[in-house]
Amino acid sequence: MRAADYADSAFGAPHREPGNAWSFTYYLPRPIPREVPLAPGVIAALSDADAALGQLQGLGMLIHDPSALIGPYLRREALSSTRIEGTQASLSEVFQAELDDQLPNDDVLEVQRYLEATRLADTLSRELPLAQRLILQVHAALVRAVRGEERSPGEYRRTPVWVGGAGATPETAAFVPPLPEHLPPLLTDWERFVNDDGHGYPALIQAALMHYQFETIHPFLDGNGRIGRLLINLQLKNRGRLTQPLLYLSTYFERHRADYYRGLQGVRESGDIDTWFLFFLEAVRAQAGDAIDRSRRLVQTKDDYTREAVASRSNLPRLVDMIVRNPFVNVRAVENELSMTNQGARLLIRKAVDKGWLESIGTHGRGGREYWVAPAIFSIMEAPMDYATTEPPPGDRTRR
Repeated sequence: MRAADYADSAFGAPHREPGNAWSFTYYLPRPIPREVPLAPGVIAALSDADAALGQLQGLGMLIHDPSALIGPYLRREALSSTRIEGTQASLSEVFQAELDDQLPNDDVLEVQRYLEATRLADTLSRELPLAQRLILQVHAALVRAVRGEERSPGEYRRTPVWVGGAGATPETAAFVPPLPEHLPPLLTDWERFVNDDGHGYPALIQAALMHYQFETIHPFLDGNGRIGRLLINLQLKNRGRLTQPLLYLSTYFERHRADYYRGLQGVRESGDIDTWFLFFLEAVRAQAGDAIDRSRRLVQTKDDYTREAVASRSNLPRLVDMIVRNPFVNVRAVENELSMTNQGARLLIRKAVDKGWLESIGTHGRGGREYWVAPAIFSIMEAPMDYATTEPPPGDRTRR
């Protein structure tokens, strides 16, 4: 990291440990500014993002059973957030792994740990503020028994780190976060900022600053990006802007990964907070709009299936609820979820196949079990974003 590439701004400055011949340049953030003037363009973007978020919040309150949507949306968020860090899992693999009794591959396991960490964070946030105690417990859950487990789960780092490609050094890295001795005061300030609604920031601006500062402090050896993105929904929930976790910003961040990193780095290098605000607010506007459209299509499909299922006077309505939460099923899953016999589960699946709701994708896994997918529902869940400007990731690897 070259000091000449970094300005001394309201957000931080390059620093070097004095009196140490072996020292290197790192970035030392300042406490989060409690006042940042908003440019006219940012105010306009904030208005649009706020309106879209309000519509999403309203939709979550109107839907009879929002839990039917929360599961798929959390999986999209978990998948995209881990993909940003380099995993190669697909949405179909994540859904199918939940039906298997064998250990998933490393990539899918990382997604599952993200889901566990998200659920834990939601549970803890009902009793705890968005504080370091919560974050440490969530981090421990995130990196448990996955790649990175050896990197101090649930503990702040005690050594320097730097961000760069393989073989990078502090001198060649694009960014070197603050040294470990700076973490306590920086995290204390961060904690005060996220739990204070009285400094006058709109909720979305506060969330943007919260996420930027957490990523810049980089308090862990591993998992900083995933924890920082997970915290966004919690912050918006704490501010009363979301009652249900239906906003999955990591999908936008993944699609626009270069802009995401460029926005964060621009604040560090030149104090350009406006570009970061504009990117973050556009992510909220675009993802909220996509979530609303996707929710309506899922709810419409569920309602259509349910109306037809009720007329059959069978367990089909309960199967509809099941495949909306996870569009992949096997006989054992139906047996367990609906408390049915093996034969009853097979007959119920056959009825759904006859109606065109389920299609067989063949057998795999231990015992050669047959799996089915609800194509209409899964296509809504995995459809790419309309706003995507880059090529979508490689085709979903549904096991056949």
